[in-house]
Amino acid sequence: MPVEIIPINGFIGAEIRGAHLGRLDDASFRAIHDALVKYEVIVVRGQDITLEEQIAFGARFGPLSVHPFSPNLEDKPEVIVLDYSADHPASRTDIWHADETFRANPPMATMLRARVVPERGGDTCFASMTAAYRGLSERMKRHIHGLEALHDFKPFRSLFGSTPEHRRRLREIEDEFPNPWHPVVRVHPVSGRRAIYVNPQFTVRIRDLKEDESSALLGFLYAQAGVPEYQLRVKWEADTVVLWDNRSVQHYAPHDYYPQRRMMERVTITGDVPVGVTGEYTPETAEGLGTVNPTGAPRKAPVRQFERQP
Repeated sequence: MPVEIIPINGFIGAEIRGAHLGRLDDASFRAIHDALVKYEVIVVRGQDITLEEQIAFGARFGPLSVHPFSPNLEDKPEVIVLDYSADHPASRTDIWHADETFRANPPMATMLRARVVPERGGDTCFASMTAAYRGLSERMKRHIHGLEALHDFKPFRSLFGSTPEHRRRLREIEDEFPNPWHPVVRVHPVSGRRAIYVNPQFTVRIRDLKEDESSALLGFLYAQAGVPEYQLRVKWEADTVVLWDNRSVQHYAPHDYYPQRRMMERVTITGDVPVGVTGEYTPETAEGLGTVNPTGAPRKAPVRQFERQP
């Protein structure tokens, strides 16, 4: 039986049914791959798979990367373990972000599998930045066309102390991950859709703008992830797998479950160097989900009290 793809929201997200991620034939994998590009976030429930099967499924999309800062397994460094509880409260996830944009080639996608879920809370929120781009006015799209922004691993700098060893290691990390300039508007390499590609966790400033100009514009662009129409909120169950397209999606994990335990295992698929819009501005032609700012003939509406004749 072919896998079933069920859209969740009008702009983002689909649930995959009839699939076991540890036993996918090529046709089923291709269907899931294409669904990821189209819907940007895919949710697969009831996946009683081994960690090795999770790794193998992720590797079908491309090479897996090793995060330089997140806690990982010694024998499987590509696996990040996110285990939060009263003894280890959650941190650094309650901010909108795309993963690891401090890299020259940020991840293509991220896959998270729930192992232990809290009774209440612990959801993850996602935002389609392609829908967010389409929601901008044409004048604003022209304004940000071709701009570039600097990215940095700024939230992880607090992990380094002031000892000589920590200062030396920080300099090594800075050499390994020099601050990249990424396009403010990224073009998705598969769908061709344009996406807002700045986030408050890693973006520092916009090139060639004064500090106050950059801060104002970035603040406006950051706020687009908070528009409900562009969002998907996933409620976790044990053995739920969520895979999201890091090239066009931002996410936010609320810290609303303390002191309960929430444990996830994550693998991250290596991506390519982001490519932005270039040349003279032209309106986007690639199609996306949903209709942003719909226009058309006014519908026949019910009569309101102030419209009634006295």
